[in-house]
Amino acid sequence: MPGGRLTGQERQQIAVGLADGLAYAEIGRRLDRPTSTITREVMRNGGPGAYRADLATRATEHRARRRRQPVPKGVGAAPLAHGRDAAAVGAYEETFTTVLMQTGMPKMTSRVLACIFTTDAGSCTAAELVRRLQVSPASVSKSIAFLEGQGLVRRERDERRRERYVVDADVWYQSMIASARGTALIAETARQGVPVLGRGTPAAERLENIARFVDFVSESIVRAADQARAILHTASTSKTVSGEEE
Repeated sequence: MPGGRLTGQERQQIAVGLADGLAYAEIGRRLDRPTSTITREVMRNGGPGAYRADLATRATEHRARRRRQPVPKGVGAAPLAHGRDAAAVGAYEETFTTVLMQTGMPKMTSRVLACIFTTDAGSCTAAELVRRLQVSPASVSKSIAFLEGQGLVRRERDERRRERYVVDADVWYQSMIASARGTALIAETARQGVPVLGRGTPAAERLENIARFVDFVSESIVRAADQARAILHTASTSKTVSGEEE
């Protein structure tokens, strides 16, 4: 399997594959490249609907030039904690960002969430996010507002009165509960249309079926999330107590 960066010809083949409606796995198979390589290439260069081989090549060259720029004396990057490999961490954050984007999350929002997820503290200030991601404060603010709406982050003040954006042990629970509320609203709205369209009509029956299905799924999500939270919390507490006894 070939390694190294994608060539201009390979990018052209990716663009053709996307235009033909091929899956990332099929494009990767034809190029003898991992599916993850194709996915990352497409998602970091506009997504399947906006990918262009020439623009992707220029963007890659621009990123390469930025990496080659010499670091001024005395401004070297601080070593990562726990002896982590900076290149490996950066590559992992890119992969995590790509996966989040595949769920429909905007690119900048995905970068912000991946950045917070991979910190030991599980939190960042706006200034830290701006510095690590090399983006504007406005971009961070917009992304945080989106993540808050999804229940994926919360705000708190630290000892220096700075606002921090936090992901904690309950992050996925809160997100799933927020998602269940959203789907429950869809069910309620669908059901409101039944008398409007006339009970017994095909359109009304369709809306009623949507409402029943979404109600069932929402209730199942909440029930499963509550069960998982209780089990994992109990396991975490038991592990902590066991560690203290030792």
